[in-house]
Amino acid sequence: MYLKTILTFIICFALSNTFDNQAFAQEYKIKTIVIDAGHGGKDGATHGVYSKEKDVALKTALNLGKALQDSIKDIRIVYTRETDIFIPLYERINIANNAKADLFISIHLNDMPVRVSRVVDYYKKVKGRSVPVYRSIVAKSTSTKGTETFVSGTRRLGEQDDVIKRENAAMFLEDNYQKNYEGFIANTPENDIMLSLMKQTNRDRSLKFASLLQQEYVAAGRINRGVQEKSLAVLARAAMPAVLTEIGFVSNPEEEDYMNSPEGQKEIVDGIIKAIKNYKRIAETSF
Repeated sequence: MYLKTILTFIICFALSNTFDNQAFAQEYKIKTIVIDAGHGGKDGATHGVYSKEKDVALKTALNLGKALQDSIKDIRIVYTRETDIFIPLYERINIANNAKADLFISIHLNDMPVRVSRVVDYYKKVKGRSVPVYRSIVAKSTSTKGTETFVSGTRRLGEQDDVIKRENAAMFLEDNYQKNYEGFIANTPENDIMLSLMKQTNRDRSLKFASLLQQEYVAAGRINRGVQEKSLAVLARAAMPAVLTEIGFVSNPEEEDYMNSPEGQKEIVDGIIKAIKNYKRIAETSF
């Protein structure tokens, strides 16, 4: 087993160097961008007062794609979905890999987890004593706001926070999720090495684009919740720089209105395009 692990590492390291050398040997251009509208179809429970995450994410993705084609010459846009359908997480990144994408952007809306608390409803007399009677309150924060962008990290499923558990939950809607995500879920030395090397190849570029994206959100007056590395199934096998960006909190009525409004949509899309243009300039001249 030890020898097998070492051999896997050597092969992956050699392949990684080969890909890097090929990239430097030719003029690098960003030609294809894959836009992923998060969730869809049966994977669409997250909602605000009047809108669903899957619908707003799709609207944003389509608006972004159209604006990109109008803004950047000779750019090819590929969507993972253009209607309200369920696309498994592994198929989303397969679409990007098969398209030989230069950038993958997954668009989502954030949400706050539901919290259950107990409060005293009233007191009743029991054998001459006042005994509290409790009731449960189910609620979530409606004041949390802001944007955050994720790149692929290495933490396993059992170590994830509420946000990542929600984004990864779609895998469990698939009939063959254990097979589809074997390399993501399994904790073997070979899988760890393969995934680690694959992610590291594009980690710096993903972080760079994520930072540029957050800068544009901030420039538009949005709250910056930062760039984070998380274990996201949709990004795990990306063969290109890839991010998942949360454009706002659908659980916050103010941000829900903003993300649904034409003005909000334009501001979000314009910011993402500015980040793409800045990243494209850096990638094509400095990387």
